[in-house]
Amino acid sequence: MFALTYQGPFDVRVERVPDPAIQEPDDVILRVTATAICGSDLHLYRGKMPAMEHGDILGHEFMGVVEEAGPAVTKVRKGDRVIVPFVIACGECFFCHRELYSACETTNPDRGALVHAKGIRSGAAFFGYSHLYGGIPGGQAEYVRVPKANVGPFKVPGSLADERVLFLTDILPTGYQAALNAGITRGSSVAIFGAGPVGLMTAACARLLGADTVFMVDRHPYRLEFAQATYGAIPLNIEKQDPAEEIIKATGRRGVDAVVDAVGFEAKGSPVETAMAWAKLEGGSSEAMRQCIAAVRRGGRVSVPGVYAGPLHAFPWGDAFEKGLSFAGGQTHVQKYLPDLLRHIGEGELQPDVIISHHLPLAEAARGYEIFSKKEDNCRKVVLTPAGPGAATH
Repeated sequence: MFALTYQGPFDVRVERVPDPAIQEPDDVILRVTATAICGSDLHLYRGKMPAMEHGDILGHEFMGVVEEAGPAVTKVRKGDRVIVPFVIACGECFFCHRELYSACETTNPDRGALVHAKGIRSGAAFFGYSHLYGGIPGGQAEYVRVPKANVGPFKVPGSLADERVLFLTDILPTGYQAALNAGITRGSSVAIFGAGPVGLMTAACARLLGADTVFMVDRHPYRLEFAQATYGAIPLNIEKQDPAEEIIKATGRRGVDAVVDAVGFEAKGSPVETAMAWAKLEGGSSEAMRQCIAAVRRGGRVSVPGVYAGPLHAFPWGDAFEKGLSFAGGQTHVQKYLPDLLRHIGEGELQPDVIISHHLPLAEAARGYEIFSKKEDNCRKVVLTPAGPGAATH
């Protein structure tokens, strides 16, 4: 089959690789009909994440049709159309019983004893990501093996096009969890730092939960313009103004009820932070987090869906303590949210596909990564379509 493989920083290639096969009784083989490039994939593409190996198959946002099912699979069968959460969870461990699926303690056995530089152990395995998270081949491919198929694959109705439901695999539940972690309710005010796909999904979910005021902070005008037009967000360009100061002024000198850091460790920071991030000696810049803490009111909430590859650099704990802030973050417990989010999509309350700006065949995936990484052609989100029977065309 054809699949997108990692060869090194800024070097990904579509190559012929062996077809996947059933390895465990609860595996399925999925024929991929749609897959997407995630902002988290760009961390890999840019060489910022450790434990990547040449030839790794990328991609953790994908869906398709079940082609083959192992003998222990009971939840889906051949021919079912499913989305697949990026989190691989067993459904049986201490954490899965508490619906903390991304903390699953059984699906990442090869790295279960691997401890990061600062003593933090990774949780569940993910598709198409660093070997810190299992090194499981991803879905930017024509076919993919899906382990734990009684917990992961989620059937979707044929009446909904692929693009309507594709983002249930990651960015939509990630934005939803971010909004829930922020404690957003009717009448809330929130500032979202980062107008990438996760930031935009967070804005959509904030509106769904009743947020009255949404500030969106970014450095790319086209992304801010989209957030304003689509979600009624108040745009703030960090290149032209101090977002925290503007937010404080606009909220009676108090700050917003909640902030969301949808940027993470690749925020533009000091030269020292940038150098340390490239050397993989630190978690990168904490500039977005510092802005978040400055913009939120006393007693407010800080929600962090943005990826941090390690400990924060110069984290302002004193400011956080003085303001009495609550923090929540972490990888998304995707499976927990799927029924509710599918209902919201079906009822037209969420339209995640509106953020798609580019459609490309899988054969042009390397170009998709390039334009997404460089923010060319007003790129917001790239969807890739593998060739083959049943593949969608655009």
